[in-house]
Amino acid sequence: MFAFDVDTELRIALLERHHADPLYRLVLANRERLGRWLPWAWEASLESQSDFIERGLEQFARGDGFQAGIWLGGELAGGIGLHYLDRVVGATEVGYWLGSGFEGRGIMVRSVAATCQLLFGEYGLRRVEIRCHPDNARSRAVPTRLGFREGEVLAQPGSAQERVVYSLIREDWRGGA
Repeated sequence: MFAFDVDTELRIALLERHHADPLYRLVLANRERLGRWLPWAWEASLESQSDFIERGLEQFARGDGFQAGIWLGGELAGGIGLHYLDRVVGATEVGYWLGSGFEGRGIMVRSVAATCQLLFGEYGLRRVEIRCHPDNARSRAVPTRLGFREGEVLAQPGSAQERVVYSLIREDWRGGA
């Protein structure tokens, strides 16, 4: 299956069916914090996480991206994936989240950097986007540290769906933090 090492302690690997329980437990333990930014967390159940993994496997099989876990020393720390993969245009949007017990260690910056390296290198993409809620300072720090450019705000300011769009083109990629 799809997997790659970020560094000596981090690995990104496709979520598989047997990951449903640890994925659900991590989301449940972080529901309140995640739910503030990611509304799906409020409705998360073992069944919904199993369905998410199944859809992610179908997405990967179609060549339309991936949904992966971020593993720290074999422990599931969070998730990272592509909302879509447009090979004609050469663009994608990366989404990510991290359990609170794993924050403050640079895990997400390193994971997104490694994912961008894969996307610009092996996949040959030209543009990567990340969309963050304007009030989510931790999430917004990731693209900022990696050299993404802050762009437009989507949706009505103050709405739950409001997002700041960050983008990075291959020519501006500097290979990490």
